[in-house]
Amino acid sequence: MDRPFNPLSVAIGAEATFVARTIDIDTPHLQYVLRRAAEHKGTAFVEIYQNCIVFNDGAFDPVTDKAVRSDRLIVLEHGKPLVFGKERKKGIRMRPDMSLEVVEIDGDTSGLLVHDETRQQAGYHFMLSRLTYPDFPEPIGVLRAVRQPTYDELVAEQGCTAALQRGEGDLHQLLYSGETWVVP
Repeated sequence: MDRPFNPLSVAIGAEATFVARTIDIDTPHLQYVLRRAAEHKGTAFVEIYQNCIVFNDGAFDPVTDKAVRSDRLIVLEHGKPLVFGKERKKGIRMRPDMSLEVVEIDGDTSGLLVHDETRQQAGYHFMLSRLTYPDFPEPIGVLRAVRQPTYDELVAEQGCTAALQRGEGDLHQLLYSGETWVVP
C-alpha cells in the first residue's frame, strides 16, 4: 500500500504563496477561505474536504463529523495560538528537537505555537500541512499567505528593464534588418 498523496505539502513544497484547507459542511468557513483565496494576488491553492457519495462516501467523517470535529480539526487563525478541542484545552507546541506535540493546557497558552500565515520561509507551513489525525488535529484555514511578485509582474519588470538598458526598440527595423527575403 502506498501512502496517500498530500496536496497541501506538495503546494507548499513548490513555494505556493497561498495555501489553505476547508471543509464543505462548514459553509461560513468555506466562504471565508474561498474569499481569501480570491483576494490573493497570485495563484491560490485550496484543498476542500468534500464528501462524494459515489467514490469516497464518509472518507472525511473521522475528522469532520460534528461529534468529533472540535477535537480532530484545528482552525488556523493568524496571530493566535494553536488551540483546539471541545473546551479549547489542547494546544500544539514545538519540542526542543523541532518536532510538534499536543499538550493539555489550562488557559495558559504561553509556549504554544502561534500561527503565522505570512512567514516567508515555508518550513513552518509545511510542518502544519503534515499534521494528520489520529496523532494530531488536522489544520483547516489559511496555512500560508505570502506576497511574492506574480509571473505577469516579473515579465512586465523584465520588459521595463530591457527598455531602459537598450531603448524602446524599433519593430520595423528589427523585421527588415539582416538577411531578409520576400515571399511572392
